[in-house]
Amino acid sequence: MSETNWNQRYVDGDTPWDKGDAAPGLIDWLVGNDMNPDSRILVPGCGCGHDAHAWARAGFETTGVDLSELALNRACERYEAIPGLAFFPGNFLQDAPQEPYDLIFEHTLYCAIDPARRDEYAKAVTRWLKPGGHFLAIHFTFPLTEEGPPFGASREEIIDRFSDKFELIEEWEPRNFEGREREERMFYWKRK
Repeated sequence: MSETNWNQRYVDGDTPWDKGDAAPGLIDWLVGNDMNPDSRILVPGCGCGHDAHAWARAGFETTGVDLSELALNRACERYEAIPGLAFFPGNFLQDAPQEPYDLIFEHTLYCAIDPARRDEYAKAVTRWLKPGGHFLAIHFTFPLTEEGPPFGASREEIIDRFSDKFELIEEWEPRNFEGREREERMFYWKRK
Protein backbone atom coordinates (compact mmCIF):
# COMPACT_ATOMS: atom_id res chain seq x y z
CA MET A 1 0.00 0.00 0.00
CA SER A 2 1.56 3.30 -1.04
CA GLU A 3 1.67 6.36 1.17
CA THR A 4 -0.72 9.16 0.29
CA ASN A 5 0.76 12.45 -0.90
CA TRP A 6 -1.38 14.74 1.24
CA ASN A 7 -0.05 17.98 -0.19
CA GLN A 8 -0.92 16.79 -3.70
CA ARG A 9 -4.44 15.94 -2.54
CA TYR A 10 -4.86 19.58 -1.50
CA VAL A 11 -3.32 20.83 -4.77
CA ASP A 12 -5.77 18.65 -6.72
CA GLY A 13 -8.74 19.70 -4.57
CA ASP A 14 -9.27 16.02 -3.65
CA THR A 15 -10.17 16.71 -0.02
CA PRO A 16 -13.61 15.23 0.71
CA TRP A 17 -12.83 15.22 4.45
CA ASP A 18 -12.60 19.04 4.52
CA LYS A 19 -16.12 20.28 5.14
CA GLY A 20 -15.10 23.89 5.70
CA ASP A 21 -16.02 23.87 9.37
CA ALA A 22 -15.21 22.10 12.64
CA ALA A 23 -16.68 18.66 13.31
CA PRO A 24 -20.23 19.00 14.68
CA GLY A 25 -19.42 16.48 17.45
CA LEU A 26 -16.50 18.65 18.57
CA ILE A 27 -18.61 21.81 18.55
CA ASP A 28 -21.20 20.07 20.76
CA TRP A 29 -18.53 18.70 23.12
CA LEU A 30 -16.89 22.10 23.55
CA VAL A 31 -20.17 23.60 24.77
CA GLY A 32 -20.36 21.29 27.79
CA ASN A 33 -16.74 20.46 28.60
CA ASP A 34 -15.26 21.02 32.04
CA MET A 35 -11.61 21.20 31.03
CA ASN A 36 -9.11 23.44 32.74
CA PRO A 37 -9.01 26.62 30.62
CA ASP A 38 -5.19 26.53 30.78
CA SER A 39 -5.10 23.19 28.93
CA ARG A 40 -2.89 22.98 25.85
CA ILE A 41 -4.53 21.24 22.89
CA LEU A 42 -2.94 19.43 19.94
CA VAL A 43 -4.84 18.74 16.72
CA PRO A 44 -2.70 16.36 14.62
CA GLY A 45 -3.55 16.10 10.95
CA CYS A 46 -5.28 19.47 11.30
CA GLY A 47 -5.63 20.10 7.57
CA CYS A 48 -7.03 23.59 6.95
CA GLY A 49 -7.42 24.15 10.68
CA HIS A 50 -11.17 24.15 11.26
CA ASP A 51 -11.11 21.90 14.35
CA ALA A 52 -8.06 23.70 15.77
CA HIS A 53 -9.90 26.99 15.28
CA ALA A 54 -12.88 25.68 17.27
CA TRP A 55 -10.60 24.84 20.19
CA ALA A 56 -8.90 28.25 20.12
CA ARG A 57 -12.25 30.03 19.81
CA ALA A 58 -13.31 28.16 22.96
CA GLY A 59 -10.34 29.74 24.74
CA PHE A 60 -7.71 26.99 24.65
CA GLU A 61 -4.09 27.36 23.56
CA THR A 62 -4.14 25.18 20.45
CA THR A 63 -1.55 23.80 18.05
CA GLY A 64 -2.40 22.26 14.69
CA VAL A 65 0.12 19.99 12.97
CA ASP A 66 -0.07 18.62 9.44
CA LEU A 67 2.08 17.08 6.70
CA SER A 68 0.62 19.29 3.97
CA GLU A 69 2.25 22.67 3.49
CA LEU A 70 -0.67 23.86 1.37
CA ALA A 71 -3.22 22.91 4.04
CA LEU A 72 -1.20 24.72 6.70
CA ASN A 73 -0.91 27.81 4.48
CA ARG A 74 -4.69 27.82 4.11
CA ALA A 75 -5.12 27.38 7.87
CA CYS A 76 -2.80 30.31 8.58
CA GLU A 77 -4.50 32.53 5.99
CA ARG A 78 -7.94 31.88 7.40
CA TYR A 79 -7.23 31.71 11.13
CA GLU A 80 -3.93 33.54 11.77
CA ALA A 81 -5.61 36.34 13.71
CA ILE A 82 -7.06 33.99 16.34
CA PRO A 83 -5.26 34.37 19.71
CA GLY A 84 -3.68 31.20 21.11
CA LEU A 85 -3.71 29.32 17.80
CA ALA A 86 -0.58 28.15 15.96
CA PHE A 87 0.04 25.83 13.00
CA PHE A 88 3.24 23.89 12.31
CA PRO A 89 4.43 21.37 9.75
CA GLY A 90 5.08 17.99 11.29
CA ASN A 91 4.66 14.25 11.22
CA PHE A 92 2.57 13.14 14.18
CA LEU A 93 3.68 9.51 13.81
CA GLN A 94 7.40 10.29 13.83
CA ASP A 95 7.99 13.60 15.59
CA ALA A 96 8.02 14.33 19.31
CA PRO A 97 6.74 17.47 21.05
CA GLN A 98 8.96 19.94 22.85
CA GLU A 99 6.43 19.71 25.66
CA PRO A 100 3.57 17.16 25.83
CA TYR A 101 -0.02 18.36 25.55
CA ASP A 102 -2.97 18.18 27.95
CA LEU A 103 -5.38 16.95 25.28
CA ILE A 104 -5.13 15.58 21.76
CA PHE A 105 -8.14 15.89 19.49
CA GLU A 106 -8.42 13.47 16.58
CA HIS A 107 -10.76 13.66 13.59
CA THR A 108 -10.01 12.02 10.23
CA LEU A 109 -6.34 11.23 10.95
CA TYR A 110 -6.58 7.68 12.33
CA CYS A 111 -8.71 6.68 9.33
CA ALA A 112 -6.28 8.35 6.91
CA ILE A 113 -3.17 6.38 7.76
CA ASP A 114 -2.33 2.91 6.53
CA PRO A 115 -3.94 0.47 9.01
CA ALA A 116 -0.56 -1.28 9.31
CA ARG A 117 0.71 1.90 11.03
CA ARG A 118 -2.02 2.15 13.66
CA ASP A 119 0.24 0.84 16.42
CA GLU A 120 2.62 3.70 15.58
CA TYR A 121 -0.34 6.05 15.88
CA ALA A 122 -1.24 4.74 19.35
CA LYS A 123 2.39 5.18 20.46
CA ALA A 124 2.41 8.72 19.04
CA VAL A 125 -0.67 9.65 21.07
CA THR A 126 1.15 8.51 24.22
CA ARG A 127 4.33 10.37 23.21
CA TRP A 128 2.55 13.68 22.52
CA LEU A 129 0.25 13.53 25.57
CA LYS A 130 1.05 14.25 29.23
CA PRO A 131 0.46 11.47 31.77
CA GLY A 132 -3.13 11.94 32.92
CA GLY A 133 -3.89 13.88 29.74
CA HIS A 134 -6.97 13.31 27.60
CA PHE A 135 -7.52 11.95 24.11
CA LEU A 136 -10.77 12.99 22.42
CA ALA A 137 -11.37 11.24 19.11
CA ILE A 138 -14.01 11.01 16.43
CA HIS A 139 -13.34 7.76 14.58
CA PHE A 140 -14.95 6.33 11.49
CA THR A 141 -16.52 3.04 12.49
CA PHE A 142 -17.27 1.22 9.29
CA PRO A 143 -15.72 -2.04 8.05
CA LEU A 144 -12.03 -1.96 7.22
CA THR A 145 -11.43 -2.25 3.48
CA GLU A 146 -8.31 -2.62 1.35
CA GLU A 147 -9.00 0.67 -0.36
CA GLY A 148 -8.67 4.00 1.33
CA PRO A 149 -8.24 6.44 2.79
CA PRO A 150 -10.47 6.58 4.64
CA PHE A 151 -9.86 3.19 6.21
CA GLY A 152 -12.58 2.06 8.55
CA ALA A 153 -12.23 0.51 11.98
CA SER A 154 -14.55 -1.33 14.29
CA ARG A 155 -15.41 -0.04 17.74
CA GLU A 156 -13.72 -3.15 19.16
CA GLU A 157 -10.49 -2.52 17.23
CA ILE A 158 -10.33 1.06 18.52
CA ILE A 159 -10.94 0.01 22.11
CA ASP A 160 -8.37 -2.81 21.87
CA ARG A 161 -5.77 -0.48 20.36
CA PHE A 162 -5.96 2.17 23.11
CA SER A 163 -7.21 0.48 26.29
CA ASP A 164 -3.79 -0.70 27.51
CA LYS A 165 -2.53 2.91 27.92
CA PHE A 166 -5.82 4.76 28.29
CA GLU A 167 -8.95 4.57 30.40
CA LEU A 168 -12.14 5.01 28.38
CA ILE A 169 -14.23 7.65 30.13
CA GLU A 170 -17.10 7.87 27.66
CA GLU A 171 -18.12 7.00 24.11
CA TRP A 172 -21.11 8.01 22.02
CA GLU A 173 -22.41 8.64 18.52
CA PRO A 174 -21.83 12.35 17.85
CA ARG A 175 -23.73 14.74 15.68
CA ASN A 176 -21.94 14.64 12.35
CA PHE A 177 -21.70 16.11 8.88
CA GLU A 178 -24.37 15.10 6.39
CA GLY A 179 -23.46 11.81 4.73
CA ARG A 180 -21.62 10.45 7.77
CA GLU A 181 -24.67 9.28 9.70
CA ARG A 182 -23.90 6.20 11.81
CA GLU A 183 -20.31 6.16 10.49
CA GLU A 184 -18.66 8.06 13.35
CA ARG A 185 -18.16 7.31 17.02
CA MET A 186 -16.66 9.67 19.58
CA PHE A 187 -14.33 8.42 22.32
CA TYR A 188 -13.03 10.32 25.36
CA TRP A 189 -9.98 8.72 27.00
CA LYS A 190 -7.64 9.54 29.87
CA ARG A 191 -4.03 8.49 29.70
CA LYS A 192 -3.11 6.07 32.51
